[in-house]
Amino acid sequence: MSVLVNSIVMLGMLVVVPAGLRLTGAAELDRIRRLWPLFAVPGAVSLWLPRGTAATALALCYALGTALLALHAPHRLLRRSPSRSTAPAEIALLTALVTPSVAALALVAERSGHTLFGFGLGILALTVPHFHFAGFAAALVAGLVCRVAGSGAGRFAALSVPLGTLLVLIGYFIGDWAELAGAAVLTAGMWTIAVLTWRSVRTGQRDRITRTLLAVSSAVLAVTMVLALSWALGEATGLPHPTLAWMAATHGLGNALGFALCSVLAWQRLRDRTDPVESRTA
Repeated sequence: MSVLVNSIVMLGMLVVVPAGLRLTGAAELDRIRRLWPLFAVPGAVSLWLPRGTAATALALCYALGTALLALHAPHRLLRRSPSRSTAPAEIALLTALVTPSVAALALVAERSGHTLFGFGLGILALTVPHFHFAGFAAALVAGLVCRVAGSGAGRFAALSVPLGTLLVLIGYFIGDWAELAGAAVLTAGMWTIAVLTWRSVRTGQRDRITRTLLAVSSAVLAVTMVLALSWALGEATGLPHPTLAWMAATHGLGNALGFALCSVLAWQRLRDRTDPVESRTA
């Protein structure tokens, strides 16, 4: 399972995050996006080294990059008007900027071989991909969908994904029932993204590749989030549910390739077809 999880994390570090940063259209993120390989490559290498000093040092390099990214969130929040700072799409984007730092914190602890807040190394290792994909990628796409859909459903998705991610994180500390509540909110948001992507974003696209990528991302979410909900329900109630290894091979891999990668590729194609001025205005 470690090989699979490490491969998924590498995809998030090296592809999804920098591609996602480009999709924001935020000029202030251009520098960190260009510098991102200097942080992400050491972080990716750390995944394959034995736990210890070298792996920890490389993980800390990645943590530095995520911290610099996270610092853009309060700066962006302060320079926006109150109405724009609290807009659902903006909240989703701010969440996307912060969540990789949570993943990096877990990575540093896991690579050093130390528990963090009482969580074992196995849970920490799975926290890393979770906050790259359920955190960064999902929040980013929710914000993009909200901008395009411009509806109550879009605003719900842009708010429920950050809220669900936060509740899942809190559930780590409170207990399985709180984590189940977070999983339910997150699932509702992700399913809303899937429906809006299928109905509002995909519809009217003439490019067959873009339509296919959007269709795949929607279909994958419909399945993978059922798995996430069933796992959280099983943990809380004791009912039979998939193992962590099975979740990594299905839910994790599906969300990484089918949702996150297909989504950023599709949105990049949509962005390339949009006038640059309009893109930055959005």
